[in-house]
Amino acid sequence: MKNLVFYCLFIATVLACSIEPQPIDYGSDMCEYCHMTIVDKQHGAEIVTQKGRAYKFDAIECMMNYRKTIDDSTVKFYLINDYNEPGTLVDATASTFLISENIPSPMGAFLSGTISHDDAVKLQSVNDGTLYTWNELTSYFKDTEGVINH
Repeated sequence: MKNLVFYCLFIATVLACSIEPQPIDYGSDMCEYCHMTIVDKQHGAEIVTQKGRAYKFDAIECMMNYRKTIDDSTVKFYLINDYNEPGTLVDATASTFLISENIPSPMGAFLSGTISHDDAVKLQSVNDGTLYTWNELTSYFKDTEGVINH
């Protein structure tokens, strides 16, 4: 009977510790990188670690610059707000990004993202700019020493 109780407690503990993205509290949460209040629902981002700690950002560029300071193996999720569905966090590693001077972002990198490649192409057709995959964006940020001054 002791083993059954222990087993049930163990399973309950494991299930209670599921690691999930945390909602961004717009107007209240602070950016982990630049310490500004997160208000823009089209450009926010989040990193969730393997241990469940959520780091929230007011702009994708803040997340990309913060990413340089951490070990990727500690990260469970990289998330961004989908530009076309404000406030909706999506998988950044599966998203397509647009850098367009016609779409300002909070920290001045003109960086937006969407989970749908087709939506990103449509956004580009209206606003010009350059499309990037996650890997291309990662290289871009490594090569530019960070787009924003901080």
